[in-house]
Amino acid sequence: MAQQKAVKQETFLWEGVDRRGVRTKGETRGTSVALVKAELRRQGINPIRVRRKPKPLFSSRKKITPKDIAVFSRQLATMMSAGVPLVQAFEIIGRGHDNPAMQELIMTIKADVEGGSALSEALAKHPRHFDELYCNLIRAGEQAGILETLLHKIALYKEKVEAIKGKIKKAMFYPTAVIAAAFVVTGILLYWVVPQFQALFESFGADLPALTLMVIRMSEFVQAYWWAILGGLGIAIWLLVQAKRRSKAFNHFLDRLLLQLPVIGPIVRKATIARYARTLSTMFAAGVPLVEAMTTVAAAAGNVVFTQAILRMRDEVATGVALQQAMRQSGLFPNMVVQMVAIGEESGSLDAMLAKVADFYEEEVDNAVDGLSSLLEPVIMAILGILIGGLVVAMYLPIFKMGEVV
Repeated sequence: MAQQKAVKQETFLWEGVDRRGVRTKGETRGTSVALVKAELRRQGINPIRVRRKPKPLFSSRKKITPKDIAVFSRQLATMMSAGVPLVQAFEIIGRGHDNPAMQELIMTIKADVEGGSALSEALAKHPRHFDELYCNLIRAGEQAGILETLLHKIALYKEKVEAIKGKIKKAMFYPTAVIAAAFVVTGILLYWVVPQFQALFESFGADLPALTLMVIRMSEFVQAYWWAILGGLGIAIWLLVQAKRRSKAFNHFLDRLLLQLPVIGPIVRKATIARYARTLSTMFAAGVPLVEAMTTVAAAAGNVVFTQAILRMRDEVATGVALQQAMRQSGLFPNMVVQMVAIGEESGSLDAMLAKVADFYEEEVDNAVDGLSSLLEPVIMAILGILIGGLVVAMYLPIFKMGEVV
């Protein structure tokens, strides 16, 4: 099994003659020319020429994003609802995808399914794109004979999660981009523009206001040590990225910090609760046992604080504690969420209640993000006014004073 996984499939271009004597051509995936020829003969095509597809010199290959996986899930669910066989659905979706990397991934999965692997097994070979939650739901659908239904639930889950992520990223991108641009403009002014005014002021030979002197000193520092400023900034960013990748303690610190921030914290908390409720609802509706489902939910929480709390809740539920009681003891879930879960447990409709909680908090995130955008606009204007406006005023202040004297 390990050797089979190590064999890398490639794309081959082929030309051949079919059973009717018509010359045809196409491309297929395989591990060698000989195996591709054998597969073509099995399909009734006499291969004339088979060669590896050349790779472009300058690859413009796009990465596979979570959004690509969400779209793929919806397409596959729709195809199966229409009665299209699984292998044929992969063929249609793969050939029609405009992302070569995604197309290659889909055709690789198709080849594994054609070779006799279950869909869950074929997806599990690509953990970077199909996480444990995805594979567990597919496996549950295969075992219960409700793969089509589960695919629709997975598609809905992926779409909802990506929508929340997109909302938060969109809300944070605008202020970050504006503030970054403001600092860049400030740097340009200090390095190139302020020295021109400085030379003009020196020719006057007059005393300068304190604000103007401070800006001139900042400009001299930037001119003398610009390389140290850029180098320090680059090193700081690199260290931050490396710590984020490799340090669990640092990630834990960031996750705790995010939850405690005055404006961002409530949005992150609501988004995490929505993801928790949506994931647990989807898995529970698929027939996955609650304790087993919570292990996967913890991994999908997206926040270390919630991940550790959910794992503790799982251990308590495994000993017979009710889910709503375990959630209450964690101290992370609002009373409304706990009450909804309690009603779901008592009425036997836990998945439906969790879905309602997810819907409510997803809407709350939407409203909070819209409110955040409105709240940040005056803050951004104040920062721009202090940075850019302060520099302009500092440079023109001596000229204004000279005008008063004249």
